[in-house]
Amino acid sequence: MKRVAGVAAALLCTIGLLAGCSGITPAAAPPAATTAVPTADPTTIRVASLKGPTTMGLVHLMSEAASGEGTGDYRVTMYGTPDEVVPLVVQGEVDVALLPSNLAAVLYNKTLDDDDAQIQAAAITTLGVLDVLEAGDTVHSIADLAGKTVYASGKGASPQYVLEHLLTSNGLDPATDLTIEYRSEHTEVAALLATTPGAIALLPQPFATVVTTQNSSIRTALDLTDEWAKVSPDSELVTGVVVVRAAFVEEHPDAVADFLTDYEASTRFTNEHPAEAAVLIAEAGIVPAAPIAEAAIPSSHITFIDGAGLKSLLGGYLQVLFDADPASVGGSVPGDDFYLRR
Repeated sequence: MKRVAGVAAALLCTIGLLAGCSGITPAAAPPAATTAVPTADPTTIRVASLKGPTTMGLVHLMSEAASGEGTGDYRVTMYGTPDEVVPLVVQGEVDVALLPSNLAAVLYNKTLDDDDAQIQAAAITTLGVLDVLEAGDTVHSIADLAGKTVYASGKGASPQYVLEHLLTSNGLDPATDLTIEYRSEHTEVAALLATTPGAIALLPQPFATVVTTQNSSIRTALDLTDEWAKVSPDSELVTGVVVVRAAFVEEHPDAVADFLTDYEASTRFTNEHPAEAAVLIAEAGIVPAAPIAEAAIPSSHITFIDGAGLKSLLGGYLQVLFDADPASVGGSVPGDDFYLRR
């Protein structure tokens, strides 16, 4: 416990304090018949998600949990930035978190205790959700970013390291050949893009679709999934994962397995029923309106990949980041115990 407290304090000093966790509590189950054996209450799972594509894949699960129709007691809280979520995971205040993939690796390395994993990756949630947008028509390749100012969010997480990898792979020095100005939230970047003539910004979905839908003068200049494939064809751009606390998995393996099954079904619902999912996405406050959410779903690359695919894709992506900058994954590529086996 002293080690966990120390790690939490160090992380808090680095990334700042956070808001508390509130949740969604399913309705109580009807009483069992007097002759039946009482059924144990389902295990409560506290879930921290981020305002973006990962929660877009979670909205059906959230809706069922709120109405009491779900199979588990899932209490989901959505946050604006990973900075708010990381300390919650370290301090054991949430059991499951949806995080940028490189940050999951950093957490694994920071909390590794006597070579035992405290944080495990359970599934990939999103692939390639990053776009470069421009209020103009000067950027048609990564090389065109030379000499420009790029507004971005996600400093210390996947957006920063993906952008830097692509810049260096195209012969640009991120520190000297252009200016990258980071903001704390995606909404700040979107506002700058909408109000600054000629502005260039890095934004994830669905925020990119929100901006281009609301302002016809802003266009998608570069899809970073395509740019990644050009320079790293042997790996895939893995932007988000779901992580679990290893201690929670050990105590409640069946509950975790049920949650992952329900999350996979929720992801399928978003992709297969975009119009219905879009209504839930708008109601959750992720985007301002259902039509925008529906338009953003195809570009958000919402997915659910676990098992061998998880290890292969995520491991390959983290290796590319490590080769570019070991600090991006916490100093080393996570070992096999990082990957949850179902």
